[in-house]
Amino acid sequence: MSTPSTAELIDPPPAVPLEDKAAAALLVEAFRKISNEMGRFIVGQEEVIEQLVIAVLAGGHCLLEGVPGLAKTAIIRSLSQTMDLSFRRIQFTPDLMPSDITGTDIIQEDPATGHRRFVFQKGPIFTQMLLADEINRTPPKTQAALLEAMQEHNVTVGGHTLKLEEPFFVLATQNPIEQEGTYPLPEAQKDRFVFLVKVDYPDREHERQIIARTTGTFSAELHPIINGAQVIALQQAVRKVPVPDHVMDFVLDLVRFTRPHNPEAPAFVKDLIEWGAGPRACQNLVLTAKVRAVLRGRFHVTIDDIEALALPVLRHRVVPTFNAEAEGIKVDDIIVRILKAVPRGEAKRQF
Repeated sequence: MSTPSTAELIDPPPAVPLEDKAAAALLVEAFRKISNEMGRFIVGQEEVIEQLVIAVLAGGHCLLEGVPGLAKTAIIRSLSQTMDLSFRRIQFTPDLMPSDITGTDIIQEDPATGHRRFVFQKGPIFTQMLLADEINRTPPKTQAALLEAMQEHNVTVGGHTLKLEEPFFVLATQNPIEQEGTYPLPEAQKDRFVFLVKVDYPDREHERQIIARTTGTFSAELHPIINGAQVIALQQAVRKVPVPDHVMDFVLDLVRFTRPHNPEAPAFVKDLIEWGAGPRACQNLVLTAKVRAVLRGRFHVTIDDIEALALPVLRHRVVPTFNAEAEGIKVDDIIVRILKAVPRGEAKRQF
């Protein structure tokens, strides 16, 4: 009988309690039904839908980037309907003010006494799923109005702090930064988004279906698959998914390799990256990989999960140098090179 290799003995898949198995099965089934339900209305974009669901079940916000007309808004609205979450949309424009997002105090007169008092009028941010449409069309001052809500799930106005209803998500869309009339998001705000999802043009057959549906009599009414309470329960369940030591090492190496001042980083990083990802990137990689693992029928994270989510987690957290931009080297290309440079020994193989 042959002796098992070292890799086979490291971090074996753990025994899964029955209640966690039930939660994992519910998540897989919910994702299948959500994908099918959204597929009745959205043509293609399966990867975008999966990444959005992963971000939501990881408890994070998501930023979608693509040129106009790629159904970014329709995808987000459809997701809120299948999850039975309250939904509000803000169309970001250059003249939008912070109070247009958070709300403001208004003077109201008591008809019985005639006394006037300030009453807080809640803004559209008081919802469960907020669509910040074309978020980079508004100046940084207004963009920053989302910061506290995204991080703390609170809104502070006039000295009063109000709690937002859970679960709360900001799903934002933006046009490519190189287009005219846009304001790049501040680094601090971009870091609050779990993913930056690229929405690309559909292939020929999908585009044919889009034309047929949108120029004919087709209509689809989406039905809720899960609700807010179930979303919160699933968020808590995926946090129990264990991460083997060798996968955690891979995450740490990957993120730390994006930092040009790290002496262990590959030499090309110092030439191509001005500023690398922080610890929040590690947290988001691990959390989203846990969700992906469960969706793939596993209750443990593998390096494959990390590699599959590295681009959407890191692309908005890595700032390329002027030389990289001048040479036309994209952030995604740099991240792919870093992925190839992360060491993989016998102890880091997949089961």
